[in-house]
Amino acid sequence: MSESRTPPSGKVLAGLSLAALGVVYGDIGTSPLYALKECFNGKHAVPLTPENVLGVLSLVFWSLNFVVSFKYIALVLRADNRGEGGILALLALVRPGAEAKKRSILIMLGIFGAALLYGDGVITPAISVLSAVEGLRVATPAFERMVIPLTIVVLSGLFYVQRRGTAGVGSIFGPMMIIWFSCIAALGVYGILQYPGVLAALNPAHAIGYLLRNGPRSLFVLGSVFLVLTGGEALYADMGHFGRRPIRLAWWLVVLPALTLNYLGQGARLLTHAEAFRNPFFELVPPFALYPMVIISTMAAVIASQALISGAFSLTQQAMQLGLAPRMRLIHTSRTEIGQIYMPGVNGALWMACVALVLAFRSSDNLAATYGVAVTGTMLITTILFGVVERTIWKWPMWQVASLTSLFMAVDLAFFGANMVKFIEGGWFPLAAAAVLYLLMSTWKKGRSQVTAMLQETSLPIGLFVSDLARRQIHRVPGIAVFMTSIPDVAPPVLLHHLKHNKVLHETVVLMTVSTLEIPLSDPATRVTVESRGQGFHQVVARFGFMETADIPAILEAIAGSLRPSEDGKAASLRMQEVSFFLSRETLIVTPRGPGAPETAGGMPAWRAKLFGVMSRNAQSAAAYFGLPPNRVVELGAQIQV
Repeated sequence: MSESRTPPSGKVLAGLSLAALGVVYGDIGTSPLYALKECFNGKHAVPLTPENVLGVLSLVFWSLNFVVSFKYIALVLRADNRGEGGILALLALVRPGAEAKKRSILIMLGIFGAALLYGDGVITPAISVLSAVEGLRVATPAFERMVIPLTIVVLSGLFYVQRRGTAGVGSIFGPMMIIWFSCIAALGVYGILQYPGVLAALNPAHAIGYLLRNGPRSLFVLGSVFLVLTGGEALYADMGHFGRRPIRLAWWLVVLPALTLNYLGQGARLLTHAEAFRNPFFELVPPFALYPMVIISTMAAVIASQALISGAFSLTQQAMQLGLAPRMRLIHTSRTEIGQIYMPGVNGALWMACVALVLAFRSSDNLAATYGVAVTGTMLITTILFGVVERTIWKWPMWQVASLTSLFMAVDLAFFGANMVKFIEGGWFPLAAAAVLYLLMSTWKKGRSQVTAMLQETSLPIGLFVSDLARRQIHRVPGIAVFMTSIPDVAPPVLLHHLKHNKVLHETVVLMTVSTLEIPLSDPATRVTVESRGQGFHQVVARFGFMETADIPAILEAIAGSLRPSEDGKAASLRMQEVSFFLSRETLIVTPRGPGAPETAGGMPAWRAKLFGVMSRNAQSAAAYFGLPPNRVVELGAQIQV
């Protein structure tokens, strides 16, 4: 695949690369706060010997280069869906060409991968901010009692400002992260100068030697080593905002060198000051710079958290458009940037989950046990979907696909297994959260498919309806009526109910269908089609990508010239305050197959049908979601058995 945009260059490339530092690399860039510390602390700590320090550092360096540099930067970033990345964009890319059975499996994997990303979005703000604030403990034990309250205050402030959008804050993200990466690189050089011998860790022989010496026990440290890779999936997910070249340039010129230097510097500190194992990052900081570094670290952690929160908003929007989640309130915070959105419901849920995590686990050491499972699971699913892209879209030879996918899966499974060792200590949390979200998304998808099938059964072909209408000579009144329907080419039930009860129709009738495409952004030239069906009826189909939100009033204004009350009549006068919108208010009735039957009449388990009913009742109304004028909407009830 190739990017849909012209590759940037010059000042544009530099500007995008700078911005990518703030959004794309915030998570992986703040990993030095806690990653190496976890290798030498806790239940699965590695004994602090020179051989182990060099071995762990070598694992860190080569893990960064294999997973991030090779897998994501060199290969996965090539698999774009018209310039967009991320697991749902990848799913939309591979799903259309797959066989029915394979498509179902791919959808299941994609949904679960998306659910795991939500777990990452909850854990990242909690562990990043908590790790930064914990630097105060290194300064003086007097701050011990303040760590948890300060963390909650910072997190609460972060989620509170989400309603203002990221446009204003985003302008300082890149420069702030330049300061951060410059600081951690300088600290790394400072540590290396104290013990230059630590550079030997760049030799992969130390990593191999460590694995051979420790055998199966080395699996434990891999769970901590993986923390240096958290945020790697963001490289792919945020590709649509910046493009491949800026992300690659920022990685090679700034992020990888800074991370490598800092990890080596922390290792040098451990080799010269064994007591630094409790917090090697802040122990590396000279005493005079400790408080400024805590402030800079907290700001960097906030930026890293912001990227994950914004990603959760975008992921939810994609899920809604792809039919995996009910409608939720969505606010565009920028008039120029389509990706800048705010979702109050998602924001509130993330805030409560983050605060609950901080209160429950109380330290970054404890939270680290929860972190890797979500990310490794997502990376494993990305590997599988990427293999499908290689074979079905790029048409690579089977031997090449099998060898590369097997190599990636071997590494992913090793990291996943290492993190599953920490299941009891907290690794259960992201899996439990993902399981719940998977249940909700799959239930919504199955329920909506069932409702659509039932509506289709009770709908009339529009041609038959219009022919019958001409014979009956129904009274017509001036104006435009818009009937929203998810199924084109039929007379929707809401239209039939309106005609049955009111026995009158408007002169101009629009049957509006909003369709979501398997691409991020639709082509404006072919976005809307209008087809006259006679008798003043018009079939309108508006096609939007899964990263777009439909604006029905704007669509009507754009097609006003094509709407006519009769075949030879003039274009209808469009005054939005005079247009009537007719929507169906569906009431779901759970109907068991028979006495004591575990399934409903529609074939869905009764408990799941009730869950779908709860989700449906709490979904945002179609009128609010599509931006319809509240005083111009008429809702007619319809009962549907599930």
